[in-house]
Amino acid sequence: MQHSEPKKHLTIQSDLINSCVCGDRRAQRKLFEALSPKMFSLCLRYMGNRELAEDVLQDGFVTLFTKLSDYGGTGSFEGWARKIFITTALMALRKNDVLKISDDIDTAWEVSSQEAGPVRQIGYKELLLLIAELPPGYRIVFNMFAVEGYTHKEIAQILGVTEATSRSRFHRARKMLQEKIKEMDDAG
Repeated sequence: MQHSEPKKHLTIQSDLINSCVCGDRRAQRKLFEALSPKMFSLCLRYMGNRELAEDVLQDGFVTLFTKLSDYGGTGSFEGWARKIFITTALMALRKNDVLKISDDIDTAWEVSSQEAGPVRQIGYKELLLLIAELPPGYRIVFNMFAVEGYTHKEIAQILGVTEATSRSRFHRARKMLQEKIKEMDDAG
């Protein structure tokens, strides 16, 4: 019985996708309702504020429904969809010249793991708020590396920066987050 459930889920997902491709509005609504919470969270992490995240979410769904027939059915559908929303967020940021922020590699500093003191555990929502406060260039790299799992080489290619810049932005973002968490600890 357990073996038939994953296949049933695959069939339902496949049927839902096919119905969406055929223009079935109810199926599109169902897919939107299933994906929007996770994709909004992703958009919010990249954009840093609710209003911009909502715009990117809407644009991402327009793109998703336009390209839905391109989904080959191999691999995770959610993973395929995530790439669309990440690309949409990066395009929105690029349009606003946020990705042109450059770091002076000569002054870039690395944060060693020994410099990181003990940090209390914080909740997911608290962490999202702290990430949203990061400067855009740092926030983007932090999300791509720490959350999405891109390598620095992939980030460099996508953003049009060097691997050293990607590493530097990630380490600076991590250092800023550590400092903000320490401030929370000191204040609380």
